[in-house]
Amino acid sequence: YLSGFGNEFASEDPRCPGSLPEGQNNPQVCPYGLYAEQLSGSAFTCPRATNKRSWLYRILPSVRHKPFTPVNCGYLSENWNEVEPDPNQGLHTICGAGDSKSRSGIAIHVYTCNTSMTDRCFQNSDGDFLIVPQKGEILITTEFGKMMVEPNEICVIQQGMRFSVDVFGETRGYLLEVYGAHFELPDLGPIGANGLANPRDFQTPVAWYEDRTVATGYTVINKYQGKLFSSQQDFSPFNVVAWHGNYTPYKYNLENFMVINCVAYDHADPSIFTVLTAKSTRPGVAIADFVIFPPRWGVADHTFRPPYYHRNCMSEFMGLIKGHYEAKEEGFQPGGGSLHSIMTPHGPDFDCFEKNSKAELKPERVAEGTMAFMFESSFSMAVTKWGLETCQRLDKSYYKCWEPLKSHFNPNWRPSSK
Repeated sequence: YLSGFGNEFASEDPRCPGSLPEGQNNPQVCPYGLYAEQLSGSAFTCPRATNKRSWLYRILPSVRHKPFTPVNCGYLSENWNEVEPDPNQGLHTICGAGDSKSRSGIAIHVYTCNTSMTDRCFQNSDGDFLIVPQKGEILITTEFGKMMVEPNEICVIQQGMRFSVDVFGETRGYLLEVYGAHFELPDLGPIGANGLANPRDFQTPVAWYEDRTVATGYTVINKYQGKLFSSQQDFSPFNVVAWHGNYTPYKYNLENFMVINCVAYDHADPSIFTVLTAKSTRPGVAIADFVIFPPRWGVADHTFRPPYYHRNCMSEFMGLIKGHYEAKEEGFQPGGGSLHSIMTPHGPDFDCFEKNSKAELKPERVAEGTMAFMFESSFSMAVTKWGLETCQRLDKSYYKCWEPLKSHFNPNWRPSSK
């Protein structure tokens, strides 16, 4: 892998040394007789700091394929109140908001898969995918090379990048899709130059190619304007011998996150656990933040240490990769999810509140063996029919975890004299 986030990378398959052109991007004749193809992740005229593009040097260009034709979308949806769909699909949309046509929005999916993609690849023309495996490792082959992604790692496949997935048994995970923005590292402000997800810990694949003819046809699935289309070609799209640029897929191991936490009093806001953000046009407001709750020390004095009770102007989708989430240790299972919609009250359940209101406040490890995460968004997300009804997994008794909460109000309490 190549180390760094958003860097200008360059990579050649070692089987073809010198395959990157020297001193220019598209020479009249490329080394080894390759085709030059640019993949743009931003408008040509974006400021240099946000301009994203890569040059790919491939055996055959992407244009060589048959026309795209519609295919069944299954449970993949951008219609937040859709009719009953056909179940033959590995992606299931839980919730979302906005619209891929206007390039403004978000969707949250779960995936289940036990079969590798043979002579098939996927391309998302609508936006970026942030993939969070929860069960089973996945080998992702991209036009830039290969990435092995395991639970407790994440990867990002940016808009327009073709990829195929190999699995080695039952796999399951979460997928965050954003339209109209790319993920970036959050600003650190007074934290300083180091901390949270450090750029050096992100990994980009190195060039790898296959020169393979597929006489029976290779299928390219394209997600476009919320629908799926397929086209046929007679060769593998993973024929990029060399590439350079700053628009790439990448992965990150969540164990490398450098946790910032309170060392005096009070429970800090969860924004200190932000790994990646997709910014909106409003300063400080995200289309989506990817936030994790990793193992860490809890040392705050005079403090209720678990998450506080909260009503938020943002939507919060929680997921669990492994372990037990500290604010709801029972009933929230790995692979499950919860959506706390905008301004919907949420917080610790009864057992958590009672236990931690009386706990001895000594230094302790928090969330040991656990990795929970949150997709937080400024969009007001609606839940699909699959999420509400079809999946038959909706916990209609979720609210009962707060029912036992009782009043501790004592009108006779008085401050102690100092």
